[in-house]
Amino acid sequence: MSAAETRTILAQFQSADGDKTGPPLSLPSDVTAEQLSILINKFLENEETHPYSFYIDSKEVVHSIQKDIIEGEKRSAEDTLVIVYQPQAFFKVRAVTRCSSSMTGHTEAVISASFSPDGSQLASGSGDTTVRIWDLATETPRHTLKGHKNWVLSISWSPDGKTLASGSMDNTVRLWDPRTGKELGGPLTGHRKWITSLAWEPLHINPKANRLASSSKDGTVRVWDTSVRRCIFTLAGHTAAVTCVKWGGDGRIYTSSQDKTIKIWNTDGSLYKTLTGHAHWVNTLAFSTDFVLRTGAYDHTGREPSSEAEAQAMALKRYNEAKGKGPERLVSGSDDFTMFLWDPLNSTKPVERLVGHQKVVNHVSFSPDGRLLASASFDNSVKLWDGVSGKFIASLRGHVAAVYQVCWSSDSRMLLSASKDSTLKIWDLRTKKLKLELPGHADEVFTVDWSPGGDRVASGGKDRELKLWKN
Repeated sequence: MSAAETRTILAQFQSADGDKTGPPLSLPSDVTAEQLSILINKFLENEETHPYSFYIDSKEVVHSIQKDIIEGEKRSAEDTLVIVYQPQAFFKVRAVTRCSSSMTGHTEAVISASFSPDGSQLASGSGDTTVRIWDLATETPRHTLKGHKNWVLSISWSPDGKTLASGSMDNTVRLWDPRTGKELGGPLTGHRKWITSLAWEPLHINPKANRLASSSKDGTVRVWDTSVRRCIFTLAGHTAAVTCVKWGGDGRIYTSSQDKTIKIWNTDGSLYKTLTGHAHWVNTLAFSTDFVLRTGAYDHTGREPSSEAEAQAMALKRYNEAKGKGPERLVSGSDDFTMFLWDPLNSTKPVERLVGHQKVVNHVSFSPDGRLLASASFDNSVKLWDGVSGKFIASLRGHVAAVYQVCWSSDSRMLLSASKDSTLKIWDLRTKKLKLELPGHADEVFTVDWSPGGDRVASGGKDRELKLWKN
């Protein structure tokens, strides 16, 4: 660019929470993202250089302000550009590129796969009525957990990683010790139809990690004290099957149902409020803080806290950092092809209605930093949205059949999608383009999970194989 085209712009740094940082600045319009990074680190007096991303009017500055923001737009020289800075993860996750092992053993479809909060263990649930725990060092089966009489539909690790819960079509929830592979007591019974979803109480609220919520096709949610193995209370208010249960960082329980509503419940089991607006079944819920609620006290290093008190303090610190100054946000995906973004504690009206999918929205997920939102649909596409405003960002196209699930890398820089077309795809969030295709499954891929440390991906599907991927 010639010197004549470079002009001076007025700019003001602002945090994601809306706080101004430093004075207004006169900058050359060709200032680069690297130069902005040096400036903001100076203003924040960071002892070591932190990585940041920068946004002007929701557009990211990837190269320079001139190239990414100003070119083609008529802006007055008097306008002050607000540059919103977002801290990025210190660590960088490398994309997985190869299948390191295909782990056989399940005799029916693998329906769920999930890494433990510290990333050291992997569990899978299958239509063969078993749950399996895999040794990640040797990539071989460690324990086969038997007891269920029908398909295992969902599995969930307690946030301290010491208990694994599984819910089945046999209407029961079972609890397992992942270290020994032994069942902890008998099944938790009471539901009249199959279990659709499981959610543990967040670690920063309850460091004992002994309260679990299970939702069922019978229209109820039961909350269990897992240490004494009894139901504390039942949440009955939905008039159709409950499809998803989430335990929010505020301590309340959130449920979605085929009765088109989302209900929020207080910790004593009373109804707090009902969110309405969807025109068909609500299939899936996600919180902006899901990643830290799931990993509890463990960051990407997997360091073990020394006591319950330390674990609770670390979990609380991570939760507050992820939540920021704003409220915890909730997104719901539905059979009506739309999603709603909610500020659930402050309003019964959605922040935004997210439209664009042509078929059922099957799965939604916030990035670990809460800034982005991804949705998977039966229309073969994955869509990206702004996690705060709900504004549409991009469609990620490449799958040739329904997309079942999406999953983020722990540094929020990549997204993984699993599809009926038998492939996994990794998308680069900076370019919004396909980064890698991971073929290898012989049939539909139902489930995918990226380990909290970012070093492994697990996927499972109709071909009865659990595959581990590494870089």
